Amino acid sequence: MRQFEPWQIAEVPGPKKALLIPKPDVAAALLKRSRRPLMIVGSEAVEELAADEPVLEYLIQISTAGGIPMAATMGAAGRLIGRGVKLAGYMPAMEIAERLRDGSWRGFDGEGPYDLAVFVGLPYYMGWLILSGLKHFAKGLITMSLDRFYQPHATWSLPNIPRDEWRKTVKALAEALEEG
Repeated sequence: MRQFEPWQIAEVPGPKKALLIPKPDVAAALLKRSRRPLMIVGSEAVEELAADEPVLEYLIQISTAGGIPMAATMGAAGRLIGRGVKLAGYMPAMEIAERLRDGSWRGFDGEGPYDLAVFVGLPYYMGWLILSGLKHFAKGLITMSLDRFYQPHATWSLPNIPRDEWRKTVKALAEALEEG
């Protein structure tokens, strides 16, 4: 049975919790429906190895297939650039969150605010705080957590799932976006 409780159990998220992403097709549909998505990749995504397959490759596939600009935190930017990924931008995670919260920010490309922010690879506690701030102060922004631990402050989140299942879910999401 999938867990629908925060991985960090001592924290109380309040009455409004993230909706579960029950299967990768749901996340793919949300990403396709978004007009201006942004993927924020943290350092744990570049360090994560699951079944000898780096999840980072699937995240790059998701970004490419879904036409989702990728921004990175400072701990992830070097590895992504080294793999030939053209980043929309890179800066500390808290700075990205602050800009997402600011309704007058025109985005990394100056085209306007983002309507969907996908977070993956941030330390759990940092993702918790960032998503909490965005839930309360970023008007109109939908957030999605693709980490393997449930993030109750996101609008949409994967449940707490084992590492192998998480790898398969992220891979299936990449494949769903590639299929169109």
